[in-house]
Amino acid sequence: MKYALLMYSVEKSWAEADEATREQVYAAHGRFSELLRARDAGRGGEELALTSSATTVRVKDGEHVVTDGPYAETAEQLGGFYLVEARDLDEALEFARELAGVEDIIEVRPVVEHPSA
Repeated sequence: MKYALLMYSVEKSWAEADEATREQVYAAHGRFSELLRARDAGRGGEELALTSSATTVRVKDGEHVVTDGPYAETAEQLGGFYLVEARDLDEALEFARELAGVEDIIEVRPVVEHPSA
């Protein structure tokens, strides 16, 4: 079964991080990616740009409304994700624990797989 590992963190902390801190975080993600490759569990993933670059589209009164900025203004923002193949939730949580400490919050969510896809 596929699971999304959604990584949330405080953007301000990342924006203000020094180069050494950024290198440590990227190195940890590199090690995590190697773990996924070794277990043939990685199915994709990306880092997302800061929410200052986001654009949101909503429908209000039947009209499309486009606004600059993220959907929700919160301290923690979605900063990236991994898509993993895991036999069950326990294994997906095992992967999430590997990321704990690298990212502030890891949300594990099953992916709905449609037969026609």
